[in-house]
Amino acid sequence: MALFTILFVADICGKAGRQAASHMIKPLREKYNIDYVIANVENAAGGFGITPEMSRKAFSYGIDIQTSGNHIWDRYEILSYFKTSPKLLRPANFPVGVPGEGSYIDTVNSVKIGVINLMGRTYMKDIDCPFIVGKQLVTEMRKQTPLIFVDFHAEATSEKQAMLYYLDGFVSAIVGTHTHVQTADEQVTPRGTAYITDAGMTGPYDSIIGMEKEPSLQRFLTGMPRRFTTASEDVRLAGVLVEVDTENGKAVSIKRFTETFDINTFKPEDITGRPREITKDI
Repeated sequence: MALFTILFVADICGKAGRQAASHMIKPLREKYNIDYVIANVENAAGGFGITPEMSRKAFSYGIDIQTSGNHIWDRYEILSYFKTSPKLLRPANFPVGVPGEGSYIDTVNSVKIGVINLMGRTYMKDIDCPFIVGKQLVTEMRKQTPLIFVDFHAEATSEKQAMLYYLDGFVSAIVGTHTHVQTADEQVTPRGTAYITDAGMTGPYDSIIGMEKEPSLQRFLTGMPRRFTTASEDVRLAGVLVEVDTENGKAVSIKRFTETFDINTFKPEDITGRPREITKDI
């Protein structure tokens, strides 16, 4: 059995999240012998969207493909970037005609991997059905590869669990994003699909889901709008490691993780045991 190891980096939030990703992804690739890195980047620019420059830089961190969610349109300049960067995905169930694509088939050492980005509708935008769109994409992808990874960006736990049962056995992994709170329900089903409701957040944890606490708290207390800024303390890189059998696309294991990061003290050898260069963030 030949295993294909995927590192999924949970929602990269703000500058702190970008710094953690820029320093840690390549050492993590080395430590775990990673074949492919997927990262959700929709909060990379100050917690809201991503710019073309940030997306280009993120690829240099060791990320192979970038996924997103409801904040993907927050930076207007990203619209034209989709024309030149097919490896930045937006949710596939946005209506026909919007910029970009929601899926991609990549090849790594003769192994084909399909990546699908979907977005839930419960408490979120009323866009096309993620279940119908997802099943259509999976059916087409399986003509080329059984190794398929789904980033399901959704608010409701029930909607994410429903997607697992809907696509169970047809995809290698379904990893939930959006809430920025890592769940403890990782599993590999008997039919070979790895699943976790939410992979968490890469960014500042001394915060309210990545944002400075006081403005967020005041919005809850008063109902009045507040200007949000990303926090900067207690930075961590979170996500999951998934191992997949390349012959049949079935997941063998899934492991959630959270790694702490301090830009003032971090050294790559803290992870790998060997010195190496790091990629500076912008």
